[in-house]
Amino acid sequence: MRRRDFVLCLGATLTSWVPTVARAQQAAVPVIGFLSSRSPGESAAVVTAFHQGLKESAYVEGQNVVIEYRWAEGQNDRLPALAVDLVHRRVAVIATTGGPASALAAKRATSTIPIVFSSNDPVRLGLVTSLNRPGGNATGVNVFLAEMESKRLGLLRELVPAAALIAVLVQPGSPNFSVQLQDVEEAARNLNQRVHILRASSQEDIDAAFTTLAGLKAGALLVGASPFLSGRREQIVALANHYKIPAIYETRDHAQAGGLMSYGTSLPDAYRQIGNYTGRILKGEKPGDLPVFQMTRFEFVINLKTARALGLDVPGTLSARADEIIE
Repeated sequence: MRRRDFVLCLGATLTSWVPTVARAQQAAVPVIGFLSSRSPGESAAVVTAFHQGLKESAYVEGQNVVIEYRWAEGQNDRLPALAVDLVHRRVAVIATTGGPASALAAKRATSTIPIVFSSNDPVRLGLVTSLNRPGGNATGVNVFLAEMESKRLGLLRELVPAAALIAVLVQPGSPNFSVQLQDVEEAARNLNQRVHILRASSQEDIDAAFTTLAGLKAGALLVGASPFLSGRREQIVALANHYKIPAIYETRDHAQAGGLMSYGTSLPDAYRQIGNYTGRILKGEKPGDLPVFQMTRFEFVINLKTARALGLDVPGTLSARADEIIE
């Protein structure tokens, strides 16, 4: 072969080879499935924390990892189809957030793709066989949101000790529903406190619940932990303040939105840990060998501006225990 023909042939070979290499490199970039029962707007802060956790394992979205987001927008009946879609996308890991419904949907959709969840009581829900040795294809973070109802009720009772009746707003049909009711009813018995359970699964239900609450002349309100109720926090906070009902919520987002008090897990810390575990799995660790992370940091936030608007004096013993005071 003449030298000129050889060079032309080599050039043609390289031209066809370079795109193949580029495609192979692109295919090698892992894809994470991010499944949430919530909406993108209300999840911005925790998604940032998830990215921070990924960065701890040297993964940065858009550089060496791709993230496929799937949002149920508060409609849990959409989660199974969204989970199946991620399985068909052949993602490397599915990070499920926004409560146990997302984790359960992913668990039903695949028994092979690793799952990193945020959930309360994952053993009872069947997500793992044990906390220390999860086994199977799932691990994650135990966020304890539903198990905090008794603590929230105690804090509310401390703020308004004269309340003869405290209303409790919960979402029926949620995976946490039975645990919440049991926790609240046991705490009410221990405190000798009358409670009235209000149920809401839609925006209209929430409006109706507050009409009922006003008729009951309840002295305070406990808003149960629920992705749906959390997603309607602006509506609930506005109604509670309109009816001048002292209320306690699950996360600091509620207090920042004008809610009186909140007590619960630090969600940014939880999501950072979910990102950390997701990155470790991408590096080769097995989810069944990673113990379920037990959250130990809980935030108590008081909004003094709201307290003043409600005509409440917050006891010094209560404000001294707060992690944050919103003026």
